[in-house]
Amino acid sequence: MYLVGAGGQLGAAVQARPNPSWVLRPLTSAEIDITDPASVARALTDLGPGDVVLNCAAYTNVDGAQTDVGRAFAVNRDGPANLARATAAAGAWLIHISTDYVFAGAAATADAPRRTVPYEPDEPTGEPETVYGASKLAGERASMAADPRTTIVRTAWVYTGGPDSPDFVGTIRRLESQRDELSVVDDQTGSPTYALDLAAGLAELIAAGPGPTTCGVVVHATNAGAVTWNQVARAVFEELGADPARVRPCTTADFPRPAPRPAFSVLSGSSWAAAGLTPLRDWRQALHAAVHSAGAGVG
Repeated sequence: MYLVGAGGQLGAAVQARPNPSWVLRPLTSAEIDITDPASVARALTDLGPGDVVLNCAAYTNVDGAQTDVGRAFAVNRDGPANLARATAAAGAWLIHISTDYVFAGAAATADAPRRTVPYEPDEPTGEPETVYGASKLAGERASMAADPRTTIVRTAWVYTGGPDSPDFVGTIRRLESQRDELSVVDDQTGSPTYALDLAAGLAELIAAGPGPTTCGVVVHATNAGAVTWNQVARAVFEELGADPARVRPCTTADFPRPAPRPAFSVLSGSSWAAAGLTPLRDWRQALHAAVHSAGAGVG
């Protein structure tokens, strides 16, 4: 199995939870430039029928993408398309990781109430509100067009949660000891996903093989549940034995960012279960595991 994006957060988690039957070939950005077809051809020179390419590589700087448009689309659209052309030619199977940001997830207005129903894979995405989301949606479409056997796995709010991790959970862990109080947005709802749980789910998907319910489809894989960032932060404080009341609610408008965040981007797990795959556990159970076993990060 070729693991593209092996140096990233999810790539590290996949390597921490390998399947004993895999011959794992991790590829970092130093070993493959997915935006360059020649680099892809060199890195995947031995790719053949029955092989799996798991693409965890992405441009994930949501705010940076607003101005670095060309690079975001090169990595998130052209890169998956290049990999898909390689898997199509070789008869291999591409599994491409995507995001909840492909959905518009707009905030409520006078004419449209706030959404409360999780998104299914076959729902219209609408127009993503960010360059990041638009580039990831373009990558889904480009990879499926180049290789219709491609499987798209959308996920959301991925974290490892170690005390040194740069993700949200890791950041809250550090801030708990540095500040008396925190203000965290309470009007953005999603599904926090523990990287190791997602990696285990991907391992199960790969072991299931490219069958009718797993190949050439879009599925959603997140830890179960729907919460706000504020609720996640309060839960982290609880796991650390700290008073969650020190985490104060605020609104998105209080902390404007270059890229708007979805107000609601919860992904339904029904497609994952329908494919015969084990649903990822509840987000709170996963957070407990992350805080108490992550140590310095993944592993």
